Amino acid sequence: MKKILLSSVALLGLSFAAQAADLPRRTMAPAPFVAAVPVFTWTGFYVGVNAGYGFSDSGIDDRFRLGANDVFPGSAPGVVAFRGNNGDAEGFLGGAQIGWNYQFTPGSGFVVGLEADIQGIDLDRDNGINDFDFSRSGDGTLLIGGNFVPVRNTASSLDWFGTVRGRLGYAFDRFMIYGTGGFAYGGGDHNNGCPQFVGNFNTSRFCDGGDDTRWGYAVGGGFEWALPTSAVNFFGSSAVTFGVEGLYVNLDDDRDNQDIVGFNRVTGDPVRVSGRNTINETEFGLVRAKINWKF
Repeated sequence: MKKILLSSVALLGLSFAAQAADLPRRTMAPAPFVAAVPVFTWTGFYVGVNAGYGFSDSGIDDRFRLGANDVFPGSAPGVVAFRGNNGDAEGFLGGAQIGWNYQFTPGSGFVVGLEADIQGIDLDRDNGINDFDFSRSGDGTLLIGGNFVPVRNTASSLDWFGTVRGRLGYAFDRFMIYGTGGFAYGGGDHNNGCPQFVGNFNTSRFCDGGDDTRWGYAVGGGFEWALPTSAVNFFGSSAVTFGVEGLYVNLDDDRDNQDIVGFNRVTGDPVRVSGRNTINETEFGLVRAKINWKF
């Protein structure tokens, strides 16, 4: 009897197992795959181009000390002063830049960098003088008299300039604001504003211009935005950025040569100031749009 009972239980268990094997299995669907969104970083090397506008508004106030007999025999020593406010200059600019950034934390965080640029600019200055006067010597004798034709010898234009600047900014993912500052240099025609003739005397041999190089500094700031499309990427660049930047540039033309301050109307001889250091300051602001390709 016990054997029959055990056999029945075993047979029943086998039957249930077979039926269970025939039932459809219920399994959980796999979780959908979600690719991780890459975190943008400003770290990397970049090159780009820019275009903008430069403007200057600086007055004129030059004082030259003349020695005895500098204008004509018997003329007393003293000072000739040139004053005016015709230093305005403005013009278009354009060029290229190259740089490198390092972002400490991808996404949002501080960014440091270094950028160099070279620009062409049409910054012509009007060197007209609104006013000039002559000091008197101790005995009341006029320093100059009626034979003196005053001119100025000054840097009158800026044709090109460049900067090498450090940058410090803060990134909010694809948007960054920054400040910048560093070394600046540039050059343009040194034009002494001489009249072509003084009386019947041709002054061209004294009034020739030439290119001079000036050195100084640049400070400013701006913002950049990494565009959300790669449609304009080229040469394997990883991103394209667009920005607007403003700079103040100050260039000093430090000259140690003889400066022409006027001519004798009768003889045409130039009146020069020698043995002194003349500094002609070229300062201007600029606003430019920039596009960079980041690698």
